[in-house]
Formats: sequence, structure tokens, C-alpha cells
Amino acid sequence: MAKLVFPANFLVLILLGVPMLLMARYSLNEYDPLYLMKEAFTFENYARAVVDTYYQKILLTTIVVALSCTVLTTLLAYGPAYWLARMESSWKSKLTILTMFPLLVGGVVRSAGYIALLSTDGLINASLQGLGIISKPLQLLYTPGAVIFATVGIVLPYMILTLASVIESIPRQVEDAGANLGAHPATVFYRILLPLSLPGLLAGASLVFILCMNAYATPLLIGGPQFQMMAPVVYEQFARTSNWPFGAALAFILLIFTIVLTTAGSYMISKKYTGD
Repeated sequence: MAKLVFPANFLVLILLGVPMLLMARYSLNEYDPLYLMKEAFTFENYARAVVDTYYQKILLTTIVVALSCTVLTTLLAYGPAYWLARMESSWKSKLTILTMFPLLVGGVVRSAGYIALLSTDGLINASLQGLGIISKPLQLLYTPGAVIFATVGIVLPYMILTLASVIESIPRQVEDAGANLGAHPATVFYRILLPLSLPGLLAGASLVFILCMNAYATPLLIGGPQFQMMAPVVYEQFARTSNWPFGAALAFILLIFTIVLTTAGSYMISKKYTGD
């Protein structure tokens, strides 16, 4: 088995491990306007990113948006995932493909669709004005709420498909047994279905949180220039200011916070429902 997986592990090492090591080394260099950077071994870039209140605020905004999107996505996805997993008609495969269909479209294109939906002359404002609910367009675009709304819509299929695959593996008889013993549907869900579907819930929530922490196109296009999240700021350091060492330090800080928060969240949820 080790020989079979060695090529895949080697490929991951080359394509992911080596660039990350190079990035880690870059983050310890010093910025040089003429040569991009000069070789050094300093933690000044990390200290600047941690101490500067501007970057503290951006990191906090990123974490709040990612957590909000993860919670909302989980709440919105469980119902459709359960319905899809328990469906027995021929429509199941068609609906599964339909759920996967948005994933075939790039994030930039999907974000552009949300711009058309949320703009002052978009579908939402036009509908509300047509119904006489509002007299003038609402400013929906370029707000934190718009970023969360669009991001949830973009990552929702990941959570639905992940949860549905796990719920489908749970025998329906387990739920029926709980109901036959007099358990309320809410009790069946909380005491039986939720703990058994926890692996899918954690996998989906972790995936969604990671995607939201590293979102680039959506906060840039939906949030506008005044709304800052970490991924666009990292890109700006590399592409616009050409400060590679500081950009690498910001990228690693984002990576560390993503790993720590994902691991801590998974541990606390698992501890609560399984006691492991």
C-alpha cells in the first residue's frame, strides 16, 4: 500500500510542500524596493503584521466573516442535504447534479452574478420596488452583509453534498427506531441523527471555513475597495507593492489562524457530541 500511495505523496510534497517552504523562507527576508527582497533572517514582517492595528482589523474581519458564513451555511445546508439523502425517486441523481452545477462555474463569474442580483438596479431592488415595498433602491452591494450573503451562496453546494453523502450512509431504521420508542423528531435529530452525521458536518464545516478564510474574488468584487479581507491584502502585497517578504508573512499568519481555528472548532464540536 505504501508503494501505491508514494507517487501521490511525492506529488503533494513537490507541488505543495516545496512552495510553502520557499514562502516560509521569503517571509524571513527583508523588503528591498529595487530587488524585491534581500536575504535575511528576521521576524520583523510577522511582528509588523501582528502589531499593526490595520492588519489586526483585517484579520478579525476575515475570521468573523468566515465563522458567520460557516454557521449560516451549516444551518441552511442540513435540510436540503437530509432531503437529498433520503430521496428515493429518480430525481435524486438529477438534483445531485444540479447541486454540483454551480461548482463548475468560477468564483469570479458567480460573484459577478451576485453583483447583478444585489446592485441598485438588480433583481432584489427591482422586485422590492415593483411590489411597492421600497420607494428607492437599497444599498445592498459593497456591504459586509452582501459579502456574507454571496459567500454563503457560493460555498453552500460543498456543505450540502458533504452532508448528504454522510446522512445517506446512516440507516433510516435508526431514526425509525427512535421514533417508535416515543422520541420527538427534534430529539431524534439531536440525539441520533446529528451525532451520527458529525463526521460529514465537521468535514463540510472545515472545508467551508477554509474556503471563506481564503476567499479572494467575492470580498474583492462584492465588498468593494472599502471592505478588506486577508486574501486580497496578501495578493496586493505580492502584485502591487511587490513586498514579497511581508506578503509571505501575511499568508503564513492566515494559514496558521485557519489551521488553529479549524482544529479547535472540530475538537470542541466532536467533544460535545461524542465525548472523544
